[in-house]
Amino acid sequence: MELSLLMRLRIAAALATGVILIGILAWPLAAPPEPFGVVSLPTGVITLGGAITLALLAVLVGFIAYFFSWPYGREIGILAVPAGLAVWAVRSGSIANLMQQNPTAAQRIALFAVLKWEPFFWLAVLAAGFAGVLLAQQMATKNPHLSKSDEKANSRKNIYLTAVVALIGSVLIVKFCIAIFAQDVRFLDSRLGSIVAQPTVGQIAFAVLVSFGIAAFVVKKFLNASYIWTIAAGAFVTFFVITTYVRQEVLHHLVGRWPAVFFSNAAVSILPVQMLAFGALGSIAGYWLAVRYNYWRKHA
Repeated sequence: MELSLLMRLRIAAALATGVILIGILAWPLAAPPEPFGVVSLPTGVITLGGAITLALLAVLVGFIAYFFSWPYGREIGILAVPAGLAVWAVRSGSIANLMQQNPTAAQRIALFAVLKWEPFFWLAVLAAGFAGVLLAQQMATKNPHLSKSDEKANSRKNIYLTAVVALIGSVLIVKFCIAIFAQDVRFLDSRLGSIVAQPTVGQIAFAVLVSFGIAAFVVKKFLNASYIWTIAAGAFVTFFVITTYVRQEVLHHLVGRWPAVFFSNAAVSILPVQMLAFGALGSIAGYWLAVRYNYWRKHA
């Protein structure tokens, strides 16, 4: 199951669509005014009008990417929007920059209270891109009805149960793997056990891509579930990590003992846009690696 040259060109076209239209041309929608500014809702760089424009643009990007990757637009076109957001994730400042701009415990408590909900905004942007792909499919296909053989073979209860297990399993796998892969300088702490310094954006990209890829692979291999649940897990990973590791007493301790670049957990140092953008790309890659692995095991 080697990728043909034409298939690689389709993937490249879908990625380029998102990179150019969102990552480059739409950058003013999220560009911070200062050099080390952060692409995040609490900073105010994304206005309500900008958020609506971004959602509509995501639909358009998914729509265009579908036709650029025809006839595999449904499978490939969904890469476009996360690829564009990944450019923003690389150009953005870091969580450490946010901590430096909010030096007091009270400021950080207020910041994280908003930050833990932000991933659901980026998840909605990804969903808008998927909607654009589905809209293009509806327009391009005379009979776009999907096969319902799987639904007939499984009860609705089993379908819901599989989705829940896939979502929870993805959250746990990603959280565990990110703690391994998103590494920087680590010091022992008498109260927290250890703290970790802000990883570089390259380390974050690697950690998130690999972690979500592993989660999607496992979910597909053992549950035969879609990468949709692993992508959705990205929002819950950030929410869970902030709720668990960024309690008020922890923030007071960090403010009093450590510089702003240190965190109680590696996943706390990852921006929501980084978690969702790189996570979506890793989830899709992991899913198709599992498909390829199953094919190899069947025909080897």
